[in-house]
This record gives sequence, C-alpha cells and structure tokens, in this order.
Amino acid sequence: MKDSRIGFVGVGRMGANMARRLADLGYKISSVYDRHAPSAHALAIELGATAVESLADVSAASDVIFTVVTDDAAMHGIFTGDGSLLSVPVDGKLFINCATVSPASHEEAAAAAKAGGADTLAASMASSITQARQGTLYLMIGGGQAVFDRAKELLDDISSSLKYVGPVGNAAKVKALVNMVMNINTAGLAEGLGLGVALGLDPVLLKEIFSQTGANSRVLETDGDDMISREHDVFFSASHAAKDSGIANALAHSVNIGVPLSEATQAQYQRLTDMGLGELDKSGVAELTFPDRGGANLNQKS
Repeated sequence: MKDSRIGFVGVGRMGANMARRLADLGYKISSVYDRHAPSAHALAIELGATAVESLADVSAASDVIFTVVTDDAAMHGIFTGDGSLLSVPVDGKLFINCATVSPASHEEAAAAAKAGGADTLAASMASSITQARQGTLYLMIGGGQAVFDRAKELLDDISSSLKYVGPVGNAAKVKALVNMVMNINTAGLAEGLGLGVALGLDPVLLKEIFSQTGANSRVLETDGDDMISREHDVFFSASHAAKDSGIANALAHSVNIGVPLSEATQAQYQRLTDMGLGELDKSGVAELTFPDRGGANLNQKS
C-alpha cells in the first residue's frame, strides 16, 4: 500500500487532515478534489499533490481513492453520471468511503464500483479533526474480508483502533447507532446543565459531580466545558448531528422499532439548524437549554 497513489475526494476538515497524516508517513497523495476548489488547491500546494478539475481525474490518477462527502445525495453524485469517479476505467482500484451516510448509499456505491471492476470499503469514523490529523481515528470497516486484509496496513496508519464489522452496509449501521447514542447523550447533558443553572446551581460544580456519578459520559468530557463557556468551535456540527440522528431514526422505522429519545434529539438539532446555528459544534445544543440564551425561550414554547 505504501507504493499506491492515493486520491482524496472531499478535503474539508476530516479529509484534508487524513491526507496530511498519510503524506507525513510517506504515502504519495496524487490528487485531491473538492467542490470548493480553493480548498483543494491549497491542500495540493501543501502536500505536493495535484488539485484536479473533475472526479474522473481523481480515479485516473489514483490507485486508492478516499471519499469524504456530506450526505447521500453527494455520495450518489460522485459515483454516477458523466464525469463521476466511475466514468473512467477503474478496474483494480480501491474506493474507501468515509462519509456518514445511509447503509443503502454505501451499498449502492459499492455495487457500482464492483460493476467497473473496483473494490470498495466503507470506513466509518467515530472520531474528529484532531484524531484525523494524528492518525488515531476509530474506524469501523465494512466490505469484503479479503479487501479489508489488503488495505489493513493503510488503514492502520490512520487509526488507533480498527474494527472489521462485516458487509459494507454494516459500517454505516454501526456508525448510525454510535452517533445516535452520542447525540442523545449530548442533548441530555445540555438539559441537565441548563436546568442546573436555572435552579441556581454552579454548572462547574455540577459538571464535577456528574463526572463522579452515574451521570458521567464521554460527552461530559468533550462538551461540558464548551456548553458552560459557550465555546462552540466546530468539531462535529449541529447540522451533521441532525442528519446523523435522522439516519438512525430512518433505520429504526425500517424495522418498526420506536426511538423516541433519538427522535427528540434530532428535533433539537434540527431546531438549532433552523435557527441558523447549524455550523456550531454539537455542544451548541446548550443554546436551547440554558436560561437567558436566545434559544431557551424558543425551546420552552415548542
């Protein structure tokens, strides 16, 4: 894999830092593409790669192509139609699709690539920007076992924990559940801290007590201080939280399982997005629950 030419489609916060990590380790980043062309050009200059003009150019210049796009529509678009990744010969190439999209979207992309003679892995990431840059991603990989085995060296170089979860669609299912629970925990923490403030309690003291009791959680560590200080610099956006909870809820509905907590959480993040605050970090859900913040009154009236 170290001799492979690596291409990237989508070089936002996650894709760009994954490319930087691989370049640091001596991989050849051959081509980068982003709908926001200045992002691709800046990264290409930094890494000595080529910022290409089309998706087809990425496939033509690469042996392994990472894709990090936003949603099902974007995933469908990069694998279908004129100028897509599959509009040039791709026999023997490997696509590693890292977006948080529906299982059906991953399966559709894998089937289209297979028809062209290419292999595909779904590499769902349960991590953020810092981990992408440091090569300590938590990756859940779906796809064929033999394809996973062939790509394992490369995947190990961008992750600290690598889990093979079976067929390609399984990676998206597991990621949907991870984000469903994370989002519920985040929204719950925002309500607990916000209610504490409304009751006249010190939120810093409350956070410390939460950390030593059954109220403890991973999001308390990552989001608690940001909720209190209103520092919502984005690592995982509120709009993405709404999208990802929606993916999990759609899966639940498809198997007739009720998920009222997840539905309420999606509604909170959607409300935040509708207020024009979707590009806040997910910790921004506290803007709906702390008293004397703009969204709190809206939340009470809904």
